[in-house]
Amino acid sequence: MTNFIKYNIRAMALAASILCLVSCLEKYPEEAIPEEKALTTVDEANQFVLGIYADFKSSALYSGLLTLLPDIQADLVYAVDGYSNTYGDIWRWEILPTSNEITSVWAALYGVIGDCNFFFDYEPALRASLTSDEEVEQLNELCGETHFARALAYSELIKCFCKAYEPETAGDELGVILVDSYHNPGKFTRSSLKESYQFVLDDLAKAEELVTFGDTYSSVYFTKSLVHALYARIYLYMQDWDKAIEHSTEVIEDDALSLSSASRIYSSAGVSFYDYMWTNDVATEIIWKVGFTTTSYGGALGQVFLNYNYAYYRPDYVPASWALNLYTEKDLRYNSFFTSTTTGYAHGLTWPLLTKYMGNKEFLNSGILHVSMPKVFRLSEQYLIRAEARCRRGEFGIAAKDITTLRTARYSDYSSTSISADNWLQTISDERVRELYMEGFRLQDLKRWHKGFERTPQSNTVAKGSSLKIEADDPLFVWPIPQHELNSPGSEVQPNESNR
Repeated sequence: MTNFIKYNIRAMALAASILCLVSCLEKYPEEAIPEEKALTTVDEANQFVLGIYADFKSSALYSGLLTLLPDIQADLVYAVDGYSNTYGDIWRWEILPTSNEITSVWAALYGVIGDCNFFFDYEPALRASLTSDEEVEQLNELCGETHFARALAYSELIKCFCKAYEPETAGDELGVILVDSYHNPGKFTRSSLKESYQFVLDDLAKAEELVTFGDTYSSVYFTKSLVHALYARIYLYMQDWDKAIEHSTEVIEDDALSLSSASRIYSSAGVSFYDYMWTNDVATEIIWKVGFTTTSYGGALGQVFLNYNYAYYRPDYVPASWALNLYTEKDLRYNSFFTSTTTGYAHGLTWPLLTKYMGNKEFLNSGILHVSMPKVFRLSEQYLIRAEARCRRGEFGIAAKDITTLRTARYSDYSSTSISADNWLQTISDERVRELYMEGFRLQDLKRWHKGFERTPQSNTVAKGSSLKIEADDPLFVWPIPQHELNSPGSEVQPNESNR
């Protein structure tokens, strides 16, 4: 989207998608939009792309399930005795191909893809009708944004529903169902994992060419640095360390971005710059966030961790003690994320609750609790990506500098980090937990590191699930393909091991 269009719509709420998905891989209902009137002008194309942005507001995605489920399934939280059983099957590892949460994520991501494919089906005819260079430039930008949206959606499907990428075997492992046309979707069958990642990379290459918007932070639109940020994440997952370093460096060297200090006070707000990021959803380290307004927003990330009713808290989940113990006294992230309080349960559990997602202040002032704008890409992740990739190359000293830079922005006082061949993975793993707690990365990290975990009971937690040992490469690290997809007429979709 051109800068002109962006700045003139910034005051508007993102438009709701003009298409409604009836199922994740089927066609839209005919009444959704008159075919002969679809995308006949650049203005209509612009409104359609706004609809794609709005797709990401779904509570099945970053403001809800896609962020919460992987970390709840892993080892970061415990269900509280007396909880509502929200996401209980996920926490207990009783995940089925009919689980509503799993099918909702699948459908929402393929919904984004469906909208993108619809746009691409009509784009050639629209392009042929254009008569000015300005309109061509605007359409190019819209195409770039749509390529990025599709790449992002497919990358999340791969993360959730496929095994970890191993370069030697990726050509033989199952990937996702690749569809690049709405009207001519082709056969519904799974491509290889290698082909699936290549599809994402191809879309990113087009986005890199066409997306021009940049030199900004806290953007609700796709930018040049965002394209590089997803590249870096994907290449890390693909074990291409050189390219992960290359693209994360592109982001880190963007002059518009910088880590938010947890010790420096934002004078007009009276809190640190880091705290302001969580209370107001604005920070120089936010690369891309899902844009919400008080009249148009998605899910409530903080609900299951707080369930505040203006009298007391009844959290469904509380932080694992091992994760809390990773933070040192000088680590200011602890107080930004957690607040110790007595809950409203009869057993009176007193515990540090996750208040990181208490909610955006503007929303809280409007009586909307626990709603924050998902900060899907932050600069800190890029430092962690580059540090891990450098460790993989044996460059422990230079990797330590990235961790030191991150910790200096987060600690009240910090000097330097020591990383070696013996401790690098534990150092990176612990730092990713500290920095990215409950942002949806933990299950994928354990999967790609081929690590299991074990839960041991802690105070006033649900017995079933609190004693749980998961071995490395357990089939449920890969979510089952939704049963309706396997059972749909003519389906040739192959199941995962977790489907059996």
